[in-house]
This record gives sequence, C-alpha cells and structure tokens, in this order.
Amino acid sequence: MIKFLMDGDVRTLEACDPSSTVLEWLRESEHRCGTKEGCAEGDCGACTVVIGELVEDRVRYRAINACIYLLPMLHGKELITVESIGSSKAMHPVQESMVECHGSQCGFCTPGFVMSLFARYQNSDPSLPRSVNTVLAGNLCRCTGYGPIQKAAASLEDNEDLQAKFGGPETVEKLKAIAAMPPEPIQFHDAVQATNRKGFAPTTEKQLCGILQNHPDAVVVAGATDVGLWITKKLASLSTLVFLGNIGALRKIETTEAGTEIGAGVTYSDALAHLRKVHGDLGELLERIGSVQVRNSGTIGGNIANGSPIGDTPPFLIALDAKLKLASTAGERALPIEDFFIDYGKQDLRPGEYVKSVIIPSVAPDQLFRTYKVSKRFDQDISAVCGAFSVTLHEGQVRSARIAFGGMAATPKRALACENALLGQNWTTQSIEAACSALADDFSPLSDMRASAVYRNKIAQNLLRKFHLETTTEQRTRILETQVDHA
Repeated sequence: MIKFLMDGDVRTLEACDPSSTVLEWLRESEHRCGTKEGCAEGDCGACTVVIGELVEDRVRYRAINACIYLLPMLHGKELITVESIGSSKAMHPVQESMVECHGSQCGFCTPGFVMSLFARYQNSDPSLPRSVNTVLAGNLCRCTGYGPIQKAAASLEDNEDLQAKFGGPETVEKLKAIAAMPPEPIQFHDAVQATNRKGFAPTTEKQLCGILQNHPDAVVVAGATDVGLWITKKLASLSTLVFLGNIGALRKIETTEAGTEIGAGVTYSDALAHLRKVHGDLGELLERIGSVQVRNSGTIGGNIANGSPIGDTPPFLIALDAKLKLASTAGERALPIEDFFIDYGKQDLRPGEYVKSVIIPSVAPDQLFRTYKVSKRFDQDISAVCGAFSVTLHEGQVRSARIAFGGMAATPKRALACENALLGQNWTTQSIEAACSALADDFSPLSDMRASAVYRNKIAQNLLRKFHLETTTEQRTRILETQVDHA
C-alpha cells in the first residue's frame, strides 16, 4: 500500500504495478494530461512534476521527471502537478509570468517549464542551483522560445506570492502522519494487470537484507534514472523491484577520519555541497550529470551499482581511492571501488548483497587532483570520455599517481601503464608525453555514437596534458606572462 499527498488529500493505492511510472498513473488513471510525455527517458522535461518531501519539519520541493519516476517512490511524499498549482481562472504567478512574457508557443513543453520554475521559487533549497539557465537545462523547447521563458523567470525574482499555498503546517502534519505508519516493509503487486510483478519498499536495512535474501534476483531501485529507461525504452518486464528511498540509514552523509561517507540512497543534489568541499572539480562534475530533475532523483550509489563504463562518478572515485561498503545478511564487507567493476555488466556483488555506502578520502594539501568530462553537449549529456587524475609530488618528482577513465574500456578503469610511466619521473612535459604514449597500453576504446576510438584516445591524452598544465606553477606562470606580452 502506497500513501502520498496530492492536492492536500492523502492518496492511497492498495495495489499497483511496481514498474508503473508516475507519468502513466497521472495520464491514464487520473486523466491529468497537463504532464506530457516527450522523450520517456528524462531528457526533455515535458513530464516535469514537483515532489515535496519532509526534511526537518519543513517540506522541501524538488522537480523530477515523472516519465522515469516509478509510482512506489511517491510513498511518504507530496506530488504536485501543473494542475495542482493553478487554473485558467486562478493562475499561479509562474503561469501568469509565462503568459505575460509570451513564454509559450505550441504549449507542449510549457507545463514542464512551469513546474521547474515553480520548484525553483517555491523554497530556498541551498543545495539546488539558482541560475535560471541551470534550472531549466533539463527542459527543452521545440519552438525555440527560450528568450521569453528566461524573461518570465527573471520577472519572478521579487514576487512575494510564490510560496503561498504550499508547504504549510497542514501539509507537514499529513506527511508526518504517513511517516508514523508502522515500520514494516511496504509491499505491492500488480493486481490490475494480474501479473506476477512484486514490489517492496523496506524502511530499514535489516528488512532490506531479508527481502534480498529471499529475492536475490530483484532489481534494486534508488533513483530509477537508469532503471526507468529499462522500462520505458527497453520495455523490460521486471518481476521484482526493491525500492531504497524509505531507508533513512542509506540517505546519510557523514564526515569521518576516513573521509566523506555517502549512503547509497543519497541523491546527487544532496551530495553536491559535500563533494564540492572535497574538491571544487567534483562540484562542477556533478552539476553536469543529467539535469536538475535527474540529479534530484539519481544517486551516486545507483551510479556505482549500475556499473556503466560511462558513469561519471566511478573515475573520480577510483582516482581518489574510494572504498565501497557492501552489505547482506552475512554482514558487511569493504573493498576498493576499482575492484568492484569486473567486466561489462558484471560487478563484484554477491547474491543478496547491496551497495551500502562509499567512503571518499579527503584531498590532501600536497595532492594534485582534477576530473574532467567531455561530451557533445555541455549540459545533460552522457560522457564520451571522463577522466580523473590524482598525483602527489616530492621535490618535483611523482611519488604516487592514480589515473582513471570512463568511456575508454568495458568498465571504469585505472590507467596502470600511464601511472607507471609517471612514477619517479620529474613533473615535466617530457614525462607527461611518455605517459600519454603509455595510455595506448591501457586502453583500446570502441567507436560508437558518442565518439570514435581515435577521438577517445586523443582526448584521454589531452586531458592528461591539461591536468599537467593546470597543476604546474611554472607552466601557469608562463601562460600568464604570455598573456601580458600580448596585451
């Protein structure tokens, strides 16, 4: 049984297909057609809705993609659609601004833009970006009406009516009442279609361990930003799904002597500020993972567990020598994250085991570190190549090196030959060129729709050269002197 709020009412779904999306339910069961299906993969933003979640006695609102957000993930939350915030007779200030600034043409994408802006202005969530262009990077306009939409967003900056109506004491109390339900794992099944699909939403890790022991082949769902595509694009029929979103222990971020420990259920948006403290490059990288909607749902734990060779987080985690915690009824075990990725589609995850957390060491004062992402589009695109570099020097010589790439092999992988070419060498252009040549011994990348093998090899070399330039005082000084000479 799933309980959530919509339009001030507690909605209860006694049974549902655990692989159903919120978009399907809104359009087909509730006949709320304001939320559109454009791409069905979380890319265009036409399906954007807003989720309210109780955080320390207040409701935090965030935009998500309804087309890949699975229905059981609504439990304990508030769902707000474009119909919820206003109508033609009493429009919300965001809707009024879109009308006045002519921000809508064909209108197909408009509800999604409205909901993204609604989430931005509804509360001051410090973990979310304030830049309008960043907030709207996950919303595409087919009529190229971005100028008027930006103007509409700018006109809302000083509007005091934006927060009226949502997130009040009554909403808080209703969400608390749902949270106070008996801490038993929520179970649901597809009674409507009479299939054998089952779903579980445990509230504790102990419950999770028991469920996975009984259902070792179940698909574990954190943010569904990838699993959702299995359903909408691959048309996969998933018999058993286990949702992690109700396990508070997996949504914690803690700073310890070992580093920053991030639970498997922590979203990119929640991790952003913490990773930015580890190193500024990590903040920049996370802001290029998907859109705001994707980062509000997707998790670092899910990105790791999925094991994609083009996942954006594994390269920097490998370069920083992060440790992974795995758990099951047999207990916990830890392993270096680089050992987790065995082969394409194969991770070191035993039956009944799940990713619990990842521990990311702090960047030491004498540690040179950078991470870079290369993709066809700057925003909301999958990497062609993602590289991460960690080097420590002693008296100008390389004492240690950890270099990892995504998009260059069947798994995220260390460049061991490249590292060995650097060890003990002076931190000079000559040693970097030798290390670039050694990359050919580390990788034989494929050509695909994102990049050719030749391009990937060249990019990997150039990213290493870029790392050297950015971290070499002599080179930096020379560049500055050249700029002065040409001024």
